[in-house]
Amino acid sequence: MASPITTSTGLGSGLDIGSIVSALVGADTAAATSQITTQTASVTSKLSGVGQLKSALAAYQTALTNLGSTTTPAFAGFTASSSNTSTLTTTSDNTAVPGSYTIAVQNLATSSSVASASFSGGATSAIPTGTLTISQNGTAYNVTIPSGSTLQSVRDAINTSQNSNGISANIVTDKNGARLVLSSTTTGAGSDLTVSGIAGLNIDGTQTLSSTDPTSAGNISGLAQDANYTVSGFPITSKSNTVTPIGGITMTLLAGSTNGVPATSTVTVAQNTNGLQTSLQSFVSAYNSLMKTLNSLTAPGTQDPTTGQISGSGAMSGDSLPSNLIAALQTQLVTPGPGSQLSVLSQLGINTNQTDGTLTLDTTKYAAAMTNPTIGAQVQQMFSGTNSTNGLMARMTAALTPYTQTGGVLDMRTTSLNQQQSDLSNQQANLTQHTTDLTAQLTAKYNAMDLIVGQLKATATSLTSFFDSLNASKSG
Repeated sequence: MASPITTSTGLGSGLDIGSIVSALVGADTAAATSQITTQTASVTSKLSGVGQLKSALAAYQTALTNLGSTTTPAFAGFTASSSNTSTLTTTSDNTAVPGSYTIAVQNLATSSSVASASFSGGATSAIPTGTLTISQNGTAYNVTIPSGSTLQSVRDAINTSQNSNGISANIVTDKNGARLVLSSTTTGAGSDLTVSGIAGLNIDGTQTLSSTDPTSAGNISGLAQDANYTVSGFPITSKSNTVTPIGGITMTLLAGSTNGVPATSTVTVAQNTNGLQTSLQSFVSAYNSLMKTLNSLTAPGTQDPTTGQISGSGAMSGDSLPSNLIAALQTQLVTPGPGSQLSVLSQLGINTNQTDGTLTLDTTKYAAAMTNPTIGAQVQQMFSGTNSTNGLMARMTAALTPYTQTGGVLDMRTTSLNQQQSDLSNQQANLTQHTTDLTAQLTAKYNAMDLIVGQLKATATSLTSFFDSLNASKSG
């Protein structure tokens, strides 16, 4: 039959030593355990909150960077359009002004394309060793041709070494054999390629190739030439098909004359009403996304009327950091811009929700504001500024910098919380060791007490037995 006495029960005293020790140790460590557990949960929650805030700020900063780009301006007051996008395409920057221009393109800028004499052996024809020199615009590029090379390996060597210079090579095979063909991405008169240094591959790019003569080498489709076009009747030449003849406007020429008739298009620069609305909505959406994160992190929670406990509070509820950040951002929203007529967002229909701090764009009010023919330039000035610091995009970025920069407010907060977490971990380790030591001490004491009680019981039993025997002998 199994013994009813468990290992935690004193054999001498019959007491539940394990339960007694556990209760005593629990009473000793309960307050510290509760404090460490509560503080650890709080620090973990705050670290998570700081991480969420960092992510939200990074997303907002990315949006500000994109909206504040100087190469692809989101708040350009005016935008350029082409009436014939097969003739040319166009873009504008923040310096563009209203106007209309007739563009007539006589010819596009072309690049050099040349071919060598034919090799009857095809792509595997043997090529002598040496240095192949490719010249363009007075610059010479050398390509080393090792022994055992073929026309195909020469092609590969050119492509490997000259790709960064915009020069490529290929092989074209016809009935006469294979020719090495070189092309360049550089356009404009004077950019013709010449090749020298290795017999059979010498090419004078200023000479025209005869496709019927296998020994002929030269340019394939004529000399490289400049683009020729007119802007409202003014003749202009350009070595590139990407041109900027009008302030603030970049055009890419795509087609020239057909049967002697120039390709034409009208470039119009007008107020950027639709584009600005899209950019304003992008700004509002990015700002609102950040505010929703901040509102979630600072939510006060709700209090149970019975227990008084608060639940559902944000990870940074009651923390001054997000509150200060919100104040810094809202200050920029109401700070007048550098313009004189348009100075605050509300004039464009952008208003702040007093409940949660988010923004709304009233498209009706915006449309009404944009009927002013000069408002586009003012919107551009408000958001992009008159210098690198006074536009709303720049000011918003500056307001965020103390929080987001390396070693800034959020980094310092993270460091502090990590240190608190480390300290709490050490406290928990010490408490665990204290619990182990106290349990061992109390268990040893109660076991010693149990041993004494057991000995006393044994002595009492022995004495009782002795007196019982003595009484029995007397009565007998």
